[in-house]
Amino acid sequence: MEKITSRRNPLCVHFKKLGVSRSYRESCGVFLCDGVKLLEEAVFCNMEIKDVITSSYVPFPLSVYTNVYYTQRNIIDSLSPLKNAQDTLFTCAFPKKSAEFETTGTHILLDGVQDPGNVGAIIRTASAFGIDSVILTEGCADQYNPKTLRASMGAIFKQSIQYLSLSELSDKKNEGMRFIGAIIAKDCPKVYDVNYEGAIIVIGSEGHGISKDILSLCSEKVTIPIAPKSESLNASVAAAVIMWEASRKR
Repeated sequence: MEKITSRRNPLCVHFKKLGVSRSYRESCGVFLCDGVKLLEEAVFCNMEIKDVITSSYVPFPLSVYTNVYYTQRNIIDSLSPLKNAQDTLFTCAFPKKSAEFETTGTHILLDGVQDPGNVGAIIRTASAFGIDSVILTEGCADQYNPKTLRASMGAIFKQSIQYLSLSELSDKKNEGMRFIGAIIAKDCPKVYDVNYEGAIIVIGSEGHGISKDILSLCSEKVTIPIAPKSESLNASVAAAVIMWEASRKR
């Protein structure tokens, strides 16, 4: 196992840039992950793992095409963009783009959800409840942001994820897909009274809700009953409640 002794090592510089720059990740077609648990999930899902840097050891076999390096823990800490960095960092190639989804099934659309922890948690929940795809719009946190990846707990490697523009979403509506907007209102159907088959469920941003353009696609709306003194739910919690109801009705 090759040893890395300086954070100025070219591979360390590469890891550092992957952790902080979306444009760099996209230009390289590679993203940065942390932790042995996530590495194990990546191996299980047959991800193309490029390089591993660890201050410990990897307790399971890796592909012969994966390069493994040993370094000191302080170098790991300097490379990771996350607080409480784990002792292993690794890079994966972007997976092949998910096949375009059909106008059946149940899908969830995140409209400008900017918090990577929320996006990762929603991806994890969608995978757990069998949601057919997670759709991200412009303004959402990057699915390959290290905070998104950590919050997804490996679901990022399993869940179908789509990036769709407003025009592409409009095309889906023209193809017969129903858009259901999750809003706060007393006079619209409750979450347990709605059929989610063949629908795209829309979750708005943390601060502004669903944008005007996306809301115009929603021919149906749904609300989650909450206590009168409560203003709203966290985006990932609201999404979890609705996805649970969608899975329960299947």
